[in-house]
Amino acid sequence: MAPKVLVSDKLSETAVQIFRDRGIDVDFMPDLGKDKDALAAVIGQYDGLAIRSATKATAKLLENADNLKVIGRAGIGTDNVDKEAASKKGVIVMNTPFGNMITTAEHAIAMMFAVARQIPEASESTHAGKWEKSKFMGVELTNKTLGVIGAGNIGGIVCDRARGLKMKVVAYDPFLSEEKADKMGVEKVELDALLTRADFITLHVPFTDATANILSAENLAKTKKGVRIINCARGGLVDEEALAELLKSGHVAGAAFDVFKEEPAKENALFNLPNVVCTPHLGAATTEAQENVALQVAEQMSNYLLTGAVENALNMPSVTAEEAKVMGPWIKLAEHLGAFSGQMTDEPIKAINILYDGVVSDMNLAALNCAVVAGIMKKANPDVNMVSAPVVAKERGIKISTTNQDKSGTFDGYIKVTVVTDKRERSVAGTVFSDGKPRFIQIKGINIDAEVGANMLYTTNEDVPGIIGTLGQTMGENGVNIANFTLGRADVGGEAIALLYVDAQVPAPIVDKLCATDMFRQVKPLAFDVA
Repeated sequence: MAPKVLVSDKLSETAVQIFRDRGIDVDFMPDLGKDKDALAAVIGQYDGLAIRSATKATAKLLENADNLKVIGRAGIGTDNVDKEAASKKGVIVMNTPFGNMITTAEHAIAMMFAVARQIPEASESTHAGKWEKSKFMGVELTNKTLGVIGAGNIGGIVCDRARGLKMKVVAYDPFLSEEKADKMGVEKVELDALLTRADFITLHVPFTDATANILSAENLAKTKKGVRIINCARGGLVDEEALAELLKSGHVAGAAFDVFKEEPAKENALFNLPNVVCTPHLGAATTEAQENVALQVAEQMSNYLLTGAVENALNMPSVTAEEAKVMGPWIKLAEHLGAFSGQMTDEPIKAINILYDGVVSDMNLAALNCAVVAGIMKKANPDVNMVSAPVVAKERGIKISTTNQDKSGTFDGYIKVTVVTDKRERSVAGTVFSDGKPRFIQIKGINIDAEVGANMLYTTNEDVPGIIGTLGQTMGENGVNIANFTLGRADVGGEAIALLYVDAQVPAPIVDKLCATDMFRQVKPLAFDVA
């Protein structure tokens, strides 16, 4: 059955056609996002939801989204999506951070020119029939110092454009390396240095706990007298009331804002102040950008629903289409190892330690970690998936650690999962053979070679004669067919294990019969999703 997507905001027909061309059923209802009750009534029918900014994907809406797998936001901002609720529901949230980079950067440059030359006020005055040439004395950008807060995708383009204007560029970004700064032709500085040196300051960071109010009243007071401030990033990065006071006092010579703490901005402390340029969140508002992000979100959602590729996800590690092809069997193995550990563990889990050896150690370990944790968490919550599992684990205080190492043994690569509780540590390891099939290769330090089946039976016992016969006879007498039978032992006469791949789930009465023989220390039916 083909995946089904709802487009509840205005996307281009070309973008909608991408879904159709990829074999996805799509309902195009561009005004539905404005009617939250109508949207809630139908959202349960869909695997994907494609939106812009009008649709509000709230926790309440997501309660009804029982089949939803992905929300795609055509644009960079996802303030209209409750990402925590989506994660708990197991819904991937994607955005399109690259489709409007140039457009947003160009708007910041345009706003810088506008405030430097007081263009909006001069235009309004001239339209009114005045000729106030001497009133609107501006400043050049050439040789001025531009302070860029956030030198990522958009900020990096602004840096490039500013250097083309012969500006000196200083950048504050904790994630910017000295090497990258040198390649960009900018000087990396701390925030205080930027504030005291910059003639213009432009912000290009997301709104997070770390960046909220980054230009606070205290930091604004540190700025160079006559500075001009541009914000085309996110509202809430600047203390707008404090900035208004500094504009009135003349300490700040001008400001240009495209975003505001409260939007739509009907009232604001910056409104109607001299040399303050305001636009209604137009950063991405060009024909090219709107089309680019719409096409991009359609492609991303289609790729995920059809191939499992995860691009530009905000609540899950991204997995490219190329990675998905190579990692598919390893992700499935990671889920199986987690599922084995989860089904074998009855007490609260304190920690999950994951070892990646050989070829798998160079893969996308963040995604593999999610698969392991999802497998473990499914015992407690069958609806958990790679998105929601890390959230569930964090809520339970489970510590997750990862180790990767070069090839250390017979296999080109393997994954080993160790679950730690107050009572014990239990480990299981597996690999992927050349046929692409996951295999268990070690349990509790005992080497085995077991194909993973939908229904299995795991037993532990002392290494004594009669175990194979008892298992085979009991299964046969009760009509359970054995597809595969794997044995392993630590030492002669020591601890031994058996792993049976059977055609149907082993009923509880058969488990009881095996336990009644007193030959087994543990008898545990297991189930795996091998689809």
